[in-house]
Amino acid sequence: MKKVLFIAHLRHASPRIPGLVKYLPEFGWQPVILTAPVSVKPDSLIRVIETGYRDDLGFWKRWFRLDPREDPRRQIRRRLGVTSKKSFLDSLLTLAGTIVNYPDSEKGWTPFAVETGDEVLQQEDIDAIISSSSPVTSHIIAKELKTKYKLPWIADFRDLWTQNHTYGYGPLRKLIDKRLELKTLLNADALVTVSQPWAERLSVLHKRKMTYTITNGFDPDKMSNGQIDLTSKFTITYTGTIYVGKQDPSKLFAALKDLISDGTMNPKEIEVRFYGPKEGWLASEIEEYGLSGIVELHGRVPQQIAIKKQRESQLLLLLNWEDQQEHGVYPGKVFEYLAAQRHILATGGSGDDVIRELLDETKAGRYGSTVEDIKNILSELYSEYKHTGKISYHGDIEKINKYSYREMAKKFAEVLDSITRK
Repeated sequence: MKKVLFIAHLRHASPRIPGLVKYLPEFGWQPVILTAPVSVKPDSLIRVIETGYRDDLGFWKRWFRLDPREDPRRQIRRRLGVTSKKSFLDSLLTLAGTIVNYPDSEKGWTPFAVETGDEVLQQEDIDAIISSSSPVTSHIIAKELKTKYKLPWIADFRDLWTQNHTYGYGPLRKLIDKRLELKTLLNADALVTVSQPWAERLSVLHKRKMTYTITNGFDPDKMSNGQIDLTSKFTITYTGTIYVGKQDPSKLFAALKDLISDGTMNPKEIEVRFYGPKEGWLASEIEEYGLSGIVELHGRVPQQIAIKKQRESQLLLLLNWEDQQEHGVYPGKVFEYLAAQRHILATGGSGDDVIRELLDETKAGRYGSTVEDIKNILSELYSEYKHTGKISYHGDIEKINKYSYREMAKKFAEVLDSITRK
């Protein structure tokens, strides 16, 4: 069996990389993972090599007494009582990040990973390298090892680099980053990213590079059997982070407010649950729309609890990216939602993107880009709930299984086979 060295910071690269390496051996490739220290490792059958690590932001995290496991910006906003979606504080934090986080906040990992990777490649027969970002530091490490050992190399982009939909720095920093991106990936043998629109962008920037689309997925071993008891209420559940200014739950709130006001929906039968970081601005919006007592913020919960809450829900809320020019964002939770086998309600966005295509293909849910669209969908689904006590699920399991980790591993193996035959 051939061996592939993964360079991925597992604290950031989950669940894509753990899901991929679990099934890759079925297709002739044995993974070895090179990562910074992590508390939770993939399947025990997968070999994980933890390197040394220096946290270049450690001084500032200690100075401000920040939890290293949580996003520093969110902690600072919460500590200072900032509840607006955009504030002067955010501008200051962005400016600080422009200077300190170059090329990213994990840059202190580079010398340790290069040294350990060098030892592995000297001692073992490794046939190829896969690096996965973010952080982009993973690709910088891979580039160093590629240059020395001339091994075939796939650069995997869970998020794009300078074309990132969440890129938050100014034009000067972006120009510097772009030059680094082009230089770093010059000798990559193939590029992979998670959606076709993103692959097209990569192809334009990195001309003459083989570029592939391989979406994220779900673990087929953990797919719901559909036998769980559903909530008695008309329950809508959201799990995960909400990216302020990028995802907008207010369209759902406006739709619910109107449907309750005109008597279409009984507020005593409705429950909307958010599981994830508690946000001051979100609590304010809930109160503004008069939905206190209907919409609840439950805070973070362990993943297994989040999955249970998904599977017992009548509806799963997916907040699309609110950028009319962005058509390639798969919010990470959509694949968990597919595995939950519960009806998905996707809201917001352009109305013409990869999420609409996914839901149309799999029949796993509905898409409402405007408040009126959402009202019509909710009214129809609520009517079904009133008559039958539940919202039925009509997902096409055969189509849904195309988005499993096993299928993802098969596609990566095909790319690996193609670049190692050269």
